[in-house]
Amino acid sequence: MYRTLSGKEPAEALILQVKRKSGKLDYTPTLGIILVGGDNASQIYVNTKVKKAAGAGIKTHIHKLPEKIPEGELLGLIDKLNEDEHVDGFIVQAPLPKHIDSLRVIERIDPKKDVDGWTSVNMGRMFLGMDSFLPATPAGVIRMLEYYDVKLEGKHAVVIGRSNIVGKPLATLLLGKNATVTVCHSKTKNLSEYTKTADILISAVGMPGLVKGNMVKRGAIVIDVGITKVGATIKGDVEFDEVIKNADCSPVPGGVGPMTVAMLLNNVVEAAERKVGK
Repeated sequence: MYRTLSGKEPAEALILQVKRKSGKLDYTPTLGIILVGGDNASQIYVNTKVKKAAGAGIKTHIHKLPEKIPEGELLGLIDKLNEDEHVDGFIVQAPLPKHIDSLRVIERIDPKKDVDGWTSVNMGRMFLGMDSFLPATPAGVIRMLEYYDVKLEGKHAVVIGRSNIVGKPLATLLLGKNATVTVCHSKTKNLSEYTKTADILISAVGMPGLVKGNMVKRGAIVIDVGITKVGATIKGDVEFDEVIKNADCSPVPGGVGPMTVAMLLNNVVEAAERKVGK
């Protein structure tokens, strides 16, 4: 049996570091959270962020907006938060209602307060290897691999997924760690031909049970970023019970999720430090 790569321990270690950094500031860092609509999953995620933020010495302000709010009103709130000197960083909880242009919303956020790391400015700076707010989930995956002493340099990393907020930035961060990266996606033919060659396999497509035990090389490292609600349960992209027989594997839930929250809070304190010139 191989290792279960829990996200709980590395997340707790990072949050402890965040708490130490926030305690050295002359004020309490503040995270704004915009929540549009009443999606149950989004509400659960927000509640988790609020709880973990409190434990890291960070205040949170939640702005709950109705599902049918006009896009212009949402953009107006973003403008206000951009100008509010008491807010160090803020996020707009995804997903947004279909009538709202998510890209337009993201681009309205001041890059200095973009603690999700999703604006084109922060993405571009990350791509160029410049100082930036890193997207929380990809950065969390890298931090998790480092916590478990996974060597990335020279290793073949296969990323399944090409989204703007996980797949693409994750491939960029892996390249920055000198891994050799292959990106696969929903249109990739003969997917197992690629996954079987991976020293490090990361799946982030939201397709439950996509990665089977016979698709993974023995001794590989497998990180499951996919989260899909199936009935009353949460499923990952990876068939954990099969894969853990051949490879170290992260579970869903309890894997990357805690790391995403921890990295978000780390970005908030970094924003506060930059504001005061640290």
